Amino acid sequence: MKVFKFGGASVKDAEAIRNVGSILLRFEHEPVLVVVSAMGKTTNKLEACLSYLLAQDQLNYYHTVDELRDFHVDIAGELFHDEHRKVFTFIDDLFEQLKNKFEKPLAEQRSFEYDQVVSLGEVLSSFIINEYVLEHGLKSEWLDARRLIRTDNHYQEANVNWEKSEALITARLETSIHNTNTYITQGFIGHTAEGFTTTLGREGSDYSAAIFAFCTNASEVTIWKDVPGMLNADPKYFENTQLLSQISYREAIELAYFGASVIHPKTIKPLQNKGIPLFVKSFLAPDEPGTTIQSEGGNDHLIPSFIVKKNQVLITISSADFSFINEDALAKIFEIFYSNRIKINLMQNSALNFSVLVDGDKVHMESLLGKLSPTFKCKYNEGVELVTIRHYNQSTINQMISGRDVLLEQRSRQTARFVIR
Repeated sequence: MKVFKFGGASVKDAEAIRNVGSILLRFEHEPVLVVVSAMGKTTNKLEACLSYLLAQDQLNYYHTVDELRDFHVDIAGELFHDEHRKVFTFIDDLFEQLKNKFEKPLAEQRSFEYDQVVSLGEVLSSFIINEYVLEHGLKSEWLDARRLIRTDNHYQEANVNWEKSEALITARLETSIHNTNTYITQGFIGHTAEGFTTTLGREGSDYSAAIFAFCTNASEVTIWKDVPGMLNADPKYFENTQLLSQISYREAIELAYFGASVIHPKTIKPLQNKGIPLFVKSFLAPDEPGTTIQSEGGNDHLIPSFIVKKNQVLITISSADFSFINEDALAKIFEIFYSNRIKINLMQNSALNFSVLVDGDKVHMESLLGKLSPTFKCKYNEGVELVTIRHYNQSTINQMISGRDVLLEQRSRQTARFVIR
């Protein structure tokens, strides 16, 4: 079994879906499980729907739901000529259910409602793609990840029950249609023991591919992107980027942890545990070799990698009574950050101060400052950047920080990190 993952850019419109179909036809005689994301910017639109739902803004809610419906109907109309096909009925039924949700009572937990609404993008895209490849001769079967990946009740970032998920996936594949070679399912989503839909965190479709690969003992995983593979820097910010043709699981985990956007941070570990190689390839040039991620790390140090995280907030926390930032103080600070689901990208402490760097779009500073006071005092700098250099030398450091104001610096033998403005 091979596992493929196609992200939002690779299924953004009808032409992109045709391209996915052409790639899958190359493997029609091999068992392939395909994990897909929502189409284009559908997830963002569904998040907007949720905001209008929570605000009880009926006009904008219905308008945005209708926009999304029209978007999917238009794509289906380009792919299918029979307006009575079940794909159109499926789309209409799903959006009718979404509209009716406005009249129903809301759950107290916002994260629960998020998962019930935002997960629908992957359900739509996977169903449409499955119908398309069926029409073009693939013996394909649609799998519902909301019945296969079992998680806990930590909505919006659910934790996987690996043993139960493996049992559910194995049992489902054993009852599949005879001679089926292609299975198409959703990334990003799972379900609780009670049957409620959960999501695995933003950009969690990569992780879903790893979960299915782990649970099926897949021979390999391929993530299809709009880039030629894993590059040593984001081409949006850097010229003359280089392809990392082969790196180790360990290096990929480090790069993902530091913020490299090609691979979701949780994706690598399940594959490493079973020695399943991961390929990152371009859906625009499927014959090119791309990047191979596996156990061998002999090439990791050959090319320096650059990762830039923009729109960061550097927060410096000190005790209001000028006492030391000791273990007790750190425990209180971490509890506040954990309970508010604020992820720390970098941290550093001294006797009297504890500094953290967080994503500016994921922290409400007024709320956070209120929770830290009156025990702690805070100062912060908004709009700063975090630059990470893997396998650095002085030349690469000079390249990145020349003429910039360095607010904080950390170095290890392999990695240099700078907070700059």
